[in-house]
Amino acid sequence: MEFINVVLRFFQDGGPFMYPIAIALAVGLTIVLERWLFLTSAKVSNRKEFDRLLPLLRQQKFTEVRQHTSASKAPIGRIVGAGVARMARTPRRDEIESAMEEGVLETLPRLEKRTQYLATLANVATLLGLLGTIIGLIAAFTAVANADPTEKATLLSQSISVAMNTTAFGLMAAIPLLLAHSMLQTKTMEIVDSLEMAGVKCLNLMASDSNVRSGSRSADKA
Repeated sequence: MEFINVVLRFFQDGGPFMYPIAIALAVGLTIVLERWLFLTSAKVSNRKEFDRLLPLLRQQKFTEVRQHTSASKAPIGRIVGAGVARMARTPRRDEIESAMEEGVLETLPRLEKRTQYLATLANVATLLGLLGTIIGLIAAFTAVANADPTEKATLLSQSISVAMNTTAFGLMAAIPLLLAHSMLQTKTMEIVDSLEMAGVKCLNLMASDSNVRSGSRSADKA
């Protein structure tokens, strides 16, 4: 209970700029929670989808793969589906790879969505803290100028202490948001790397089958 009272007193002493900083922090934490849940769900769904598709690709059941990926919401499903659809039109590996790369590029914006806002909110919180401190110091010096000389030192120290609260709160908001931004970026890149690795494995299976079919066609023509 005492801790809550200290926090409330700290917040009240900081002045009006504490409220926009608190809003920036709340919005940032909401984005962090939403992005963390989304990226975790994407990572799990990609793993499950890859485990379903890999046996079908090894068995060269491409019709089943196409049917399965058409209804899949996992990013790896859309990527593999694009490759299989392109393979039905051409056996060339570079064409299949190009189609799968397009799938990765389409998935990337969904994975990075709103993450960049965290760095912006962190900078805004820091700047609001500094602005609140400057305005508080201006008000403090203005009040001291008209105060009794014996009270100036005490009044000035108290006013500066209150003004610095906004800077402290701005930094307390900015630091976790920057750390969360870095953490989400790392998590996003891990998912992208796993998509590319899974895509290469699937591409090798599809390309080997398309080469076999292409070779058999050439032999039949000969």
